[in-house]
Order: sequence, then C-alpha cells, then structure tokens
Amino acid sequence: MITWSAEQRELRAGMGQWSAALGEGHLERDAKGGFPADKWELVRESGVLRLPFEERWGGLGQDLATTMYVLEGLGEGCRDAGLGFSVSTHMVSTGIAVQRFGSAALKDRIMPEVCDGARIGAHAISEPDGGSDAFAMRTRAERAGDRFILNGAKAFVSNGPVADLFVVYARTHPAGGPLGTTAFLVERDTPGLRVGGAIDKMGLRTSPLSELYFEDCAVPAEHVVGKPGGGFLVLDHVMKREILLSFAITLGAMGHRLGRCVDYARERTAFGAPIGSYQAVSHRIADMKIGVETSRKWLYDTASRLMAGENVTADIAMTKLVVSEHNTASALAAVQIFGGNGYMSEFGVEKDLRDAVAGTVYSGTSEIQRNRICSMLGL
Repeated sequence: MITWSAEQRELRAGMGQWSAALGEGHLERDAKGGFPADKWELVRESGVLRLPFEERWGGLGQDLATTMYVLEGLGEGCRDAGLGFSVSTHMVSTGIAVQRFGSAALKDRIMPEVCDGARIGAHAISEPDGGSDAFAMRTRAERAGDRFILNGAKAFVSNGPVADLFVVYARTHPAGGPLGTTAFLVERDTPGLRVGGAIDKMGLRTSPLSELYFEDCAVPAEHVVGKPGGGFLVLDHVMKREILLSFAITLGAMGHRLGRCVDYARERTAFGAPIGSYQAVSHRIADMKIGVETSRKWLYDTASRLMAGENVTADIAMTKLVVSEHNTASALAAVQIFGGNGYMSEFGVEKDLRDAVAGTVYSGTSEIQRNRICSMLGL
C-alpha cells in the first residue's frame, strides 16, 4: 500500500481546485458532443499535463504513481469523463512515447508544447479492418532517402479531430512480424495526411475520434520514434502506462459515483424508509465499494511493480479487466439504484454507464485481455 507524502497530497489537492470548473456544463456538452476547447485551456492552466515529464521541457518530473494519484483526483472531481480521456491520451500516446523514445532534437522541439498542451497529441494504431489485431496492420511506410512515405488508414483515433501531433504505427518490414513496425511522429499539416471528421459515438462524447488517411505522406526520418522496426517496443511501453493512467481517472469516477449512491440511498425513501435500508440496494452499494477498493489495489500494485522494473504483462491485462468491468458494473448499479431518475439524462447517471462501456473496448478489449492472460498460462 502506497503512503502518500504531503507533497503528493498537495499536488492532488491543487488539481481538485480545477475539477469543478472543468466539469461544469458536462451534461450539455455530452448532449451536443464535440471537444470543449475552452475546458482544454483550463486543463493547460491547471498544469496537470506537465506531471510525468522532465523539468527541462516544462514538466513537473513526477513518477508514474504520483501522476496516477493526481489523475485519480481529476476523475473524482471532474464529471466530464471524455475530457479526462483526452487528457490521458495526450499525455501518454504522444508525450510519454516521445519522451522515452524520441531523438534529442525531436524532444527539444516537441516536448515543451506537449507539456504545455499547446499542441494536442493522439496516437494511431487501430485500422478499419484490423481492430484489436495490431499484427494485421496494413498501413505501410517505405524509406525514400531521408524520409518515409506512409500510405494507409487508421481508425478510432482518440483526439483525432483536434490533434496537432500523431504517433502513427506503420509497417516498414512487411515480413518482420512484431519487429516490422515503426512508430512515427506525424504533424497535422504534413502533406498527404488527411484527418476525417469526428465520428458520433455512444459515450466519452467530448473526446472526439476520427479516422486518418495517408496518401504518399512524407515524414522526415528524424521523426521516427525509437528505431525503425521498434514500433511494438514503443507501443508496449505506451499501452502499459495508458492503461494505468486512464483507469486511474476511472477509479476517481468510481469513487465519486459510490459516494453519490450512498447519499441517494440515505435520502431517497420508498415504502416509508430510506432505500438504503433495503438489502437489494445496500448490497449493490457494497459491491460498488468492493469494486473501488479492488480496482485501487490492482492499479497501484501494478504501477509499483512496473516502476520496480518487474514484468507486468499479465498484471496489466488483469488490471484493465478488473477496473473496466467493475466500473461498468458500478455504473449499471447506479442506474438501478437511482431507478427512473437514473434513466433520465438530467441526473448524469446514464451518461456514466455509456462512458463506462468504452473502457471494456479501448486499449484492448476485455476478450483480448483474457486471451493475453491465457497465453501467459500456456494455453
């Protein structure tokens, strides 16, 4: 169990001062869809984007667990889950990838803007025909002197419609298996890159996604993130942290939802008694509490092991399963506890359920995580 220092608690409390403003109007934004550019400016002012990055680029130099702890506070205080998802996507997909694997020149040029949030980041791995099967990637990148020429398409690109920077994974050695993929930093104004329009979706509606299209898109060789053929090393590093950071925000949302359900169960009466006095309701809330604490343990234990340099391949898969599925169960329970009110948009409970379902799909579906666990067991 991690014991948080006064400095870490102060960082989280500082984020809490921004949370209400970041979440204000979230129901109206969800109904309309679209990226809240004004709230992104508040995100930039809050400094949350700087947490995991080195001070020389304007970062705060915090470790993984501290960053998760602060982001948990963001999820607890800000009711806009889409905005939180865009925050974690920007930090991890672009910032963490470039900080760990980019060249010195690329870091010096890109990282200050990533830390500041002046340019929004996204990553492009999934494809229209491949889904979770990253090895079926068809996007190609061929070397041409001091450039790589990209051709293909990417799907489900979170932050795509508003992003300025994309970390794109493409095949550079078609017969190379996992060693045949390379990661590239592609800037939005690069000729040959076309960004599709925002796609309407079930939940996380304020975090827009789109498709990307590459038609003889020439990317400078110095924009390779890592080494040619090393794309899956980059992706593995990124995905571990994406799961931990994005679901730390989810953990915060689960804690807020639990507290809201407890309050509602105390205040709402039926048949002459608070609904919390009935086991059908109280047991649902007990399960929600178990889900919060189980998720917290998996997230922070796995983060501690990752920071210690241990192999956490199975742990990451189990963490994502535990948190995403407890979150979905928690959100469904909240709808049932709130009853008719839970089904109405004005209470925001049904939005929680729509948002929660996404967690069982992005960053590798629940089925993919179970497959990974089975493979680690030799099945």
